[in-house]
Parts: sequence; C-alpha cells; structure tokens
Amino acid sequence: MENGSELSKTVATFIIQKILNDDKGLSYVCFTTERLQTVMSVLSKMISGMAKQLSAMSAVPIQMQQPPNPNPGFVRLLKHIIRCFYRLRENPSAYSVLWGYLPQSLKDGTFDSIIKDDPNSRRWLLQLLSHLDPSDSSRHNYENVHLSLHDQQDSVGAF
Repeated sequence: MENGSELSKTVATFIIQKILNDDKGLSYVCFTTERLQTVMSVLSKMISGMAKQLSAMSAVPIQMQQPPNPNPGFVRLLKHIIRCFYRLRENPSAYSVLWGYLPQSLKDGTFDSIIKDDPNSRRWLLQLLSHLDPSDSSRHNYENVHLSLHDQQDSVGAF
C-alpha cells in the first residue's frame, strides 16, 4: 500500500476499508497487536507521504500562491484512509493506541482545504479526533472548514 501508483494505493486502501467495515474483518485486523500495528503504521505512513506531496504542491512563488488543488485520486485516497482510521476507533484494542499512530498532519488541519467540500470526510475526521483525545487543546479547530449542524445531519454512507 505504501508503494506503487496512486491508483494501486487507492485500490489497496479501499480493500482494507471494506475489510474494516465488516465487523469480522475489524476483529480480524485487531485480533493481534502485530496485525493492528501494521495496518495503522502503513496508513500513517501513507498520510505522512500525502502531507509531503501537499507541501510540495504549496511550494510555489508567493505571487502565484493559492490553495493546492490535488487531483481527484489524491482526494479519494485521503477519504479512504480517514475512513479506515475512523473505523479502527470502534475497536477497543485499536482505540487505546490509535492516537499514537495518527499522523500529526491529520491532527493539525493540514488537509482541511482538501476535505472542506466533503461533509462525510470532515465529520469522520472531526469525530475521530474528538473521540480519541477530547482533552487535547492543541488539536485543530475544525470550525475553519465550516462544519455546520446541517452537515452533521448528512448521511455517513460509503463513497
């Protein structure tokens, strides 16, 4: 999942997401510490790589600077990874260690401009962060992406 084209990463992550969406699949992944750590580590490394890509997209001369506009494949991959982390939080074994594996770029708002138009991804990330470490005052303020009460009423459905 860490290597390969964006398409192959997206397909692999989508498969992991589908496994995690099934209760038996989630239990299987979380059954051993090694399996759980492997999945979380790979997802974290993928997010860290995406944050570097996003940073490179932002590195343009100041007069030409505007928000980075990654391709739809980048956005799709990000959504799948967020959904995987979101689902992992529902397992007690994963929940207890997930905050440590969550990349800083998911915690600090690095991807806000990318998911601002996707209420489901914004909601999943917001809920993930608020459930994992509600006492962390350094966590990013998601009001910047205009998460409204109306967005909270949208269905969470799969994409």
